[in-house]
Amino acid sequence: MGVLNVTPDSFSDGGSYAMVDAAVAKARAMVAAGAAIIDIGGESTRPGAADVSAEDEMARVLPVIEALQDLPAVLSIDTSKPEVMRAATARGAGVINDVRALREPSAMQAAAESGAAICLMHMQGAPRTMQQDPAYDDVVIDVKAFLADRVRAAVAAGIAHCRLIVDPGFGFGKTLQHNLLLLAALASFEELGLPVLVGLSRKSMIGNLTGRAVDQRLAGSIVMAALAVERGARIVRAHDVEATVDALRIVAALGSVESRGIA
Repeated sequence: MGVLNVTPDSFSDGGSYAMVDAAVAKARAMVAAGAAIIDIGGESTRPGAADVSAEDEMARVLPVIEALQDLPAVLSIDTSKPEVMRAATARGAGVINDVRALREPSAMQAAAESGAAICLMHMQGAPRTMQQDPAYDDVVIDVKAFLADRVRAAVAAGIAHCRLIVDPGFGFGKTLQHNLLLLAALASFEELGLPVLVGLSRKSMIGNLTGRAVDQRLAGSIVMAALAVERGARIVRAHDVEATVDALRIVAALGSVESRGIA
């Protein structure tokens, strides 16, 4: 899943793809590099991010979605707003990627009616405050329980189980230790019976571990992606698509050899 932020204030590439032509060119380049999904976001969810109106968010994302109708990849809309979900899926977005796991008013209904696949992500708190002293009894148990509850709510609302994806929400209301515990236990999320999506690319946890600035975290991002896939992740959200795809091809090749008992 290639990241396409059409925002002026994204944590890693704010403003780089705010113009439609630049965003379209970036999406095409990511697909050429191996991305199967393009995740289009019009509102930053970095810590401390300001809220964006549905109107402003749609003004940012809808022209990009409309310009990418011929793209040989699935388009994903990264939003929590029901208005944006409806408008984006009506224009061809096939995935709704919601950091609030359909908890906003009317979001569950909008997602159910869309027919799109839906990613339910865990986030403690809200983007403005989520990194202010996050706490858990047991982060792995608590995050899995939250996701299981949201899956049950989605199914009860008429969303087929096969349309759902889960994301533990690395960096969303978690300390470095919480993130590491979740990554170490990622294989246990397969108990939910759904594909697991991870977003680790360029995250602050990599900076905390390596001391690298956000634009110097390629190596750390690739290592995190490989570790996540080894632990069962099925979708990797990445900024640096070409390098990540290369790394995951190697992980996949090794897994294929081991599955045949050759290693």
